[in-house]
Amino acid sequence: MAKFLDTQGVSYYLKQLIDDAKDKLYLISPYLQLNNQLKLALADRAKFRIDIILIYGKVADLNPEDSEWLQSLPDIKLLFHKDLHAKCYFNEKEAIITSMNLYMFSQQNNVEMGIYVSKDEDQALYEQIHKEVDKIKRGSEHRTISIQKVEKKDEKGKQNDQRDAKAPTQYFSATALSKELGINTKELFSTLEKFQWIKRKNDDWELTSVGRNKGAQIKKGQYGEYIAWPDSIISEIIKK
Repeated sequence: MAKFLDTQGVSYYLKQLIDDAKDKLYLISPYLQLNNQLKLALADRAKFRIDIILIYGKVADLNPEDSEWLQSLPDIKLLFHKDLHAKCYFNEKEAIITSMNLYMFSQQNNVEMGIYVSKDEDQALYEQIHKEVDKIKRGSEHRTISIQKVEKKDEKGKQNDQRDAKAPTQYFSATALSKELGINTKELFSTLEKFQWIKRKNDDWELTSVGRNKGAQIKKGQYGEYIAWPDSIISEIIKK
């Protein structure tokens, strides 16, 4: 029989599901940003060379730190599904279907719920979930992990030599912009929404006409489209 989980229950059972995985571990979440606790748990499972697959669908939240960490663990496979909206966490004997993304702010601040299914207690339901998980996996594409870092600014001497030259506009993803401002991405999205530069649409953020007037653009990255913010807005955000 399936067990209902509240916010704390989802986090607790997810940790147990990862720790108990002996053969396979599939983590399916549109938004992928891992906290330290989950990184430690995944790294521990990777030591046993089990089949670990992360499937995600939103490139904006694959930040450089997570990319670098995943690159250090070649036994963890990364797949991308452009239409992914489901959140499901699965091993060879348990499954969790939930509203919670593998996104650190979901785990810390949001109100979540879900169901826990044990293969021993409800094999028919577990097999239905298994079948759907395999379908999502087959419909996903393998992604090579790349690390993108924002280059440091030139030294003062070099800047002075180019003082009269107009520097080209630099664009930042939400993750890179939050690091530039020294805030987390949740605070950044809240600020951008307050300025009416973005608006919420289902589980995504949509660029508004006000945001476009500020110079923001929709760009295509390696894994899909994202909102790119010009460096000119940094001072404006700080002032406000």
